[in-house]
Amino acid sequence: MLKASVSHVLRRLVVCYREGAKARGVAVASEGRAEPRLEARRAEEEVLTGEGKTQEQHGVQFGRTGGTRTHRKMPPKKICIVGSGNWGSSIAKIIGHNVKASNRFDPYVNMWVYEEMIDGKKLTEIINTEHENVKYLPGHKLPRNVVAVPEITEAVKGAKILVFVIPHQFIAKLCDQIKPHITEGTIGISLIKGIDEGPEGLKLISDIIREKLEIEVSVLMGANIANEVADEKFCETTIGAKNEANGVIFKELLQTPNFRITVVQESDTVELCGALKNIVAVGAGFCDGLGFGDNTKAAVIRLGLMEMVAFAKLFCKGEVSSTTFLESCGVADLITTCYGGRNRKVAEAFAKTSKSITELEEEMLNGQKLQGPQTSAEVYKLLQKRDMVNKFPLFSAVYQICFEGKEVKEFITCLQNHPEHM
Repeated sequence: MLKASVSHVLRRLVVCYREGAKARGVAVASEGRAEPRLEARRAEEEVLTGEGKTQEQHGVQFGRTGGTRTHRKMPPKKICIVGSGNWGSSIAKIIGHNVKASNRFDPYVNMWVYEEMIDGKKLTEIINTEHENVKYLPGHKLPRNVVAVPEITEAVKGAKILVFVIPHQFIAKLCDQIKPHITEGTIGISLIKGIDEGPEGLKLISDIIREKLEIEVSVLMGANIANEVADEKFCETTIGAKNEANGVIFKELLQTPNFRITVVQESDTVELCGALKNIVAVGAGFCDGLGFGDNTKAAVIRLGLMEMVAFAKLFCKGEVSSTTFLESCGVADLITTCYGGRNRKVAEAFAKTSKSITELEEEMLNGQKLQGPQTSAEVYKLLQKRDMVNKFPLFSAVYQICFEGKEVKEFITCLQNHPEHM
């Protein structure tokens, strides 16, 4: 009798499971188990699209004709890359390839290019005919669907996704030019590493874009030296997206097998990491120029990271968790920038010569801009207002050496007397 009762209960469970699976739209095999491949496919779709999101949220709209539902896909999103330097051109290479493989995006990508003459020819003409940015990313072919446009208002026309990759000191003026051409539903992502000062204190570059254009803005920061990304050498990066759905879109737009992306919601911390690490990299360059070894540079990296965390907790309006500093945008970007990258390179030359930062920038960077010294100036002003200069000796020393004539050899003193050792 017990055996019969158990069998009866099991049969009832199978029936209930089948009815539940049918209600969820999952195919059920004859023995009562959900078809494994269909179940796995459904789970994968939930991960990619986000559980609970409607098809309308993922680009499908429903209409009604004679009582039946008809599917109408949303038009593909037009992309505009605002900037075409070393990093902007590397990102254009990724985006140009990725849009061709997705129905979500328009297959042609506009890239705004600040017009320059190269050997008697316009840079935009060279890019559009030879498909190479011969000045800022020589030796790398750009996809043919990336179109160089010299007028910013023409480049952004019809764009639903704006990718900002320009020196941070130019962003406000460009946004003023872009604003009249922004349409409803446009979103942006900033790859710009820098900060500004506002009336209430710290102002992030994404804040400037958000306020001027009235759009949602995410950020991308990570250990991403542009030439290595263009060479398709494996690396990681971090997207900070307060809007989860936007994070999914940007990951689809930018991820490749060799450019792997983690999306986090702590966008402000991600962005601040990208700006502050350039100050630390200048300090690392000073150490190299003064002839100190790897032990000293390791100390610069550690103390610099401590100041980054403390500064973020002091000035960020939102949550700041230590785990974000373990992402690519944090410690990984800090390490790679302190061993490679333009800030370290120019700072080393500064320590070895009597030339100014401005002179070295012009000589060594082929028209690119240095971010570390400028960011140190913005940080120093914020620290002065709170009377906290002495609590951030590494940040402060970089500013004083670059702009106030402090001897570069005194940089080691700020390390020796750092509050972390007191």
